[in-house]
Amino acid sequence: MSDLDRYIETRTQREPDFAGVVEQEYENLRIGELIRNLREEHHLSQEQLAKRLNTTKSAISRLENHADSIRLSTLERVAKVFDRKVKISIES
Repeated sequence: MSDLDRYIETRTQREPDFAGVVEQEYENLRIGELIRNLREEHHLSQEQLAKRLNTTKSAISRLENHADSIRLSTLERVAKVFDRKVKISIES
């Protein structure tokens, strides 16, 4: 078990919702990383992607670095630029 896993376990014993918060933040980071990776694979700058999405470079930066409040409609627009589809799953 890593130090991080031990910390999360210990903190969750004190605050039962903590593990859920950590998991949500991890998912947010993954979404931002996915957007960045797609952009880089297509050799686009943040500015070029922003232009295709009719938004600003700073908005793209926020998506890539702080995807915690991204709207589904925004994800769909990003996916369309890269000829991808958004897939949502609810798991137990």
